[in-house]
This record gives sequence, C-alpha cells and structure tokens, in this order.
Amino acid sequence: MRQGRQKRRLIVGAALLATATMSLTACASGSGSTGGGSTPAATEELSGRGPITYVSSPDASGAAQTSVDAWNAEHPDEQVTWVELPLDADQQRQQMVQNAQIKGDAYTVLNLDVVWTSEFAANRWIVPLPEDALPTDELIPATVDAATYADQLFAAPYYTDGALLYSRTDLLTAAGVTEAPETWADLQAACDKVLALPEAAGMSCYAGQFDKNEGLTVNFSEAVASAGGSLFTEDGQPDVDTPEALTALEFLVDGFDSGMIPQDAITFQEEQGRQAFQEGKLVFLRNWPYIFNALSKTDGSSAVAGKFGVSPIPGEDGPGVSTLGGRNIAISSFAENKATALEFIQFFTGQEQEESRLELSSRAPVYGSFFEDEAVVAKYPYLPTLLSSLENAAPRPKVVQYGETTAAIQDEVYSAISGDKSPEDALADLQASLEEIVG
Repeated sequence: MRQGRQKRRLIVGAALLATATMSLTACASGSGSTGGGSTPAATEELSGRGPITYVSSPDASGAAQTSVDAWNAEHPDEQVTWVELPLDADQQRQQMVQNAQIKGDAYTVLNLDVVWTSEFAANRWIVPLPEDALPTDELIPATVDAATYADQLFAAPYYTDGALLYSRTDLLTAAGVTEAPETWADLQAACDKVLALPEAAGMSCYAGQFDKNEGLTVNFSEAVASAGGSLFTEDGQPDVDTPEALTALEFLVDGFDSGMIPQDAITFQEEQGRQAFQEGKLVFLRNWPYIFNALSKTDGSSAVAGKFGVSPIPGEDGPGVSTLGGRNIAISSFAENKATALEFIQFFTGQEQEESRLELSSRAPVYGSFFEDEAVVAKYPYLPTLLSSLENAAPRPKVVQYGETTAAIQDEVYSAISGDKSPEDALADLQASLEEIVG
C-alpha cells in the first residue's frame, strides 16, 4: 500500500493549516457575535483556588482520566471532578451552552470542539487566558490560531485532528489492489474486488459518520470540499446549491442506495464506525486518528490488528479534503476557582501529558516536535499521513451562529441520505435556511 508522501517539514503543514483556521477566527470576530462589547482582560478573571470540574465527552481510552488522576494525586485540596457529557457532539455543545446561558458555576474547565471556541469567546462564555499562559511558540501555529479570538488566546490547544481513511490492507493485497484509493471511483473499484473474495463474505465497503449529529456536518463538508466546492463563500455567504455540492451529496446518497455504504451506517458516530471496522465488518472507514491504538491492540479485542493501513481520504478527482478537527480546553466565565483551573489546563495540555495520552489514545498532539521525532513517528506511523491530511484541510462553516448552521446542514443532508428528499431539493432548502440564519 502507498504510505503517503515523503515526510514534510512541520512548518509547511503548519503554515497551510494556519491559513485555513485563521479565517474561522477572523469571521467569528465579526458582527455575528451576540456577546457585544470588548472582551475582558484575563487578569480580571483568573482568581480563586479549590475544587473544579472538567467537562468533556467520554474517553474510552482512559487517557484523559489518567491525566486527571495524576493531577488529583498531587493536589488534594484542588481536586478535579470529571463531568462526563454524552458522546454526541451536538448534545455536548447544547449542555455547555445551556450552563453558560444560566451563568451556572457547575462547569469549570470545558473541552470544546475547535469550531465552538470562537462562538463561546464571542458570547463571553469563556475567559481569555494570560499571554504567557502557554508555550505557544512550541505549538503547531494553527492550533493556537484556532484557540484565539479577537487577538486574544481564549483556550489551550488539546489535540489536533484530520480525517484518515482506514483500509483493510490484507484484503486489498489479496484482491490485487496495491494502492490506497485516491478517488471515490477508486474506492468503489477496490471494494468490488475485495468483496468478491470468499474471506470478505458479509463485509460492507465504506462508512463514515452519518448519524444526524456534528459528524454528519463534518462528513458532508469534506465531501463538498473533496468535490471542489465549499459551503460558504470567502465573504461568509451560503453557497450550497451548487454542482459541486450536488456531486458530493449524490456520492453519499448513491452510496446508501447501492449498498456501498451499509444501511446501519446512517446511525454511525465515530465510535460505532470504529467498532464496525475493528470487528472486521468494513473494508474502508473514514475516521480520526484516535482510533489507531484501539485497532492495533493485540489482546484479542481487535480483529484487524496488523491488517490495516491509513491514507488520506479520497475525493472526486483526487485526494480529498479533510475537515479541520481537534479540541481546545477553556475556562468557563461563570466558574469559581479559575486560578486552579488555569494551572490544571497548563498541566493537562503540557508536553508530558500530551505524550502520555498519545501512547494511550493516539490523539494527535499539538506540539510540533512530535511530528518531527523519528522515534515517535516509528511508533505512530499515521502521523506523516495525518500531517498530509492537515496540509490540505479546510475549516467547517465560518460563522459564529454555528449551532443553527450545523443543525440546518444535518437536517437537510440527513433527509437526502435517508430518502426523504431528493439531493436537489435538500440543497435548495439548505441554501434558503442558511441564508436566513446568516441574514
């Protein structure tokens, strides 16, 4: 199998990724903010010591809990309690927004999708961090940009993410397929050959994240970008009723109709896709780097250990365009004990803890040195492919009204892939909805 392009210097990928993510931050600082006024100074906010909460999605790897436990062992009077939110990203955001809207103090440290950070900062739901709070010169520049709003750092980069295509290399080799697919046509052709093998009986071709949640927005955005389009113009206007978006949506709809994408994938979030691939039910899977460790386990929990590879996601005419992913860690404006919260964030996102979590969870670190360390890359061979994915990545819709925007995208795309609307009608309705949201 092709193992990706030759190793690139980090600065090239970082610069390209920074260009993409800066546009998200810049747009968020515009008139769409509902917070109003200037942002508060960090020194006014970060006081108080004592117990705090860490509010996050579940972490099946146990890596984040290991970091929390390490902190708690050294800080008996400043214990961190994990408040576990649902796996569904939209539900995570909803619960954090609801807590912020009532100015609740139950949430202290927030684990935010990078695309939410500007929204939370614009609404003053999180506080800016001191300029010297983080070693920003050691971090991938794009991760710092994604944590910045109105020229202030509002969060600490936690991990970065780009889409990867996981492939059953053992079956592809058996079927005579020697190259990872670069196009959607390549993907289908490879599946046709693999699924004809006796050892592939009962398998399906491909899955991503198609449940009606944030994963669907991500997968649709990637498909549109991989067909040469975008959801919004450079000046922030909706642009989804286009030939490129139609090509992308038809790829997904036709995939479900033909059986290339199994019907149960319409309920898949990240974990359901991981489980299906790990159990040997899929030839290809679009997912994030975090599943690499689970797939590689040799304790009997993975049916694909030593039998899979990674490559960039495919597109219509060549390699596809990943959505920028990752997470930032921020402090709620309404929490107590913010001084403790800042020190916990510095500990939690420090290089030692990032290295520990890389081992346990394969979450991509935000420190550039990891991508250039030959020993690290030898242990985590997906890192060069991830860097290739990040070099070509694009942000999700660049709007502060992100909650309404992603809900509209999910509604219309889901209606098309579930057969309730034609792709043409779904895109026309989505264009109208987005124009109303953006105003």
